[in-house]
Amino acid sequence: MEKVQAEREKRAAKHSARQTEQLAAGEYGAEQSGRVIAHFGRTLEVRGADGAAVRCHLRANLQGLVTGDTVIWRKGEDGSGVVVAAAERASVLSRPDPQGRLKPVAANVDQILIVFAVEPTPHANLIDRYLVAAEATGIAPVLVLNKVDLLADHDGELGQLLERYRALGYPVVRASTEQPAGLDALNRQLAGRTSVLVGQSGVGKSSLIDRLLPDETLRIGALSEDMRKGTHTTTTARLYAMPDADGVLIDSPGIREFGLTHLDADTVTDGFVEFRPHLGLCRFRDCRHRAEPGCALLAAVEAGNIHPQRFASYRRILASLDT
Repeated sequence: MEKVQAEREKRAAKHSARQTEQLAAGEYGAEQSGRVIAHFGRTLEVRGADGAAVRCHLRANLQGLVTGDTVIWRKGEDGSGVVVAAAERASVLSRPDPQGRLKPVAANVDQILIVFAVEPTPHANLIDRYLVAAEATGIAPVLVLNKVDLLADHDGELGQLLERYRALGYPVVRASTEQPAGLDALNRQLAGRTSVLVGQSGVGKSSLIDRLLPDETLRIGALSEDMRKGTHTTTTARLYAMPDADGVLIDSPGIREFGLTHLDADTVTDGFVEFRPHLGLCRFRDCRHRAEPGCALLAAVEAGNIHPQRFASYRRILASLDT
């Protein structure tokens, strides 16, 4: 393994030296701004000011770029390019890898669209996990209920769930690819923003993108009839320009749920927005909000200021961190 790594470093250094010589010799054009629309190891696909996508190589001193990054690049005589610098990020969306290390997924994201659907049946605890993860990134979350054409005449418990989140200040958007005006509200939410879609498999993320971006060719996974769960269809995060609005979408790899193992209990607690006015008011500074006397959160639940189901969801999330 050490020999293989040494060979890789040697090839990278040789390639970097060749690029430096080419840049000095004027074989690349003037510097220009662009945005990473896809990432393939040491190769990036960058969209320039003219909207064209160009396959670019990375300078050896640049590491960790992801879809959504703003970069400075130069175009070569053969039509390819080289990225020479990266701009500071306004935000970054990360999630843990299998080893528990945080891995950036997308950069410069304005909002996280948490997509769930009438079918498969959404679970409040899963939505809460997404919201906590979004709050930890500092990126504004938006709830998108897809497949509303499958709703009964009355929304029932699902409608009550939506109103509960709306009352907390979270935007809630209804969408359907089966109704003529089913994406109007979603288009308005996307306009002028960089958005990333997350959610369980089978909730219709790829179907939504297919309708929002009719010129793009996407493979849509079929919803399994027996398991009622979808199949993963997207293999790498990719940025798509909206044809009818000044906005872009970043479709991330299939994620059933954000892992929260990298978050501590205090970050999870702060991720519940309705808890914040009560934090720091407990009798004991080390209160764990279980059965301690003088717990401000428990008092808020009893007073009706915190919904008991949200508090129960909070307890389940904390328990999952322990395991």
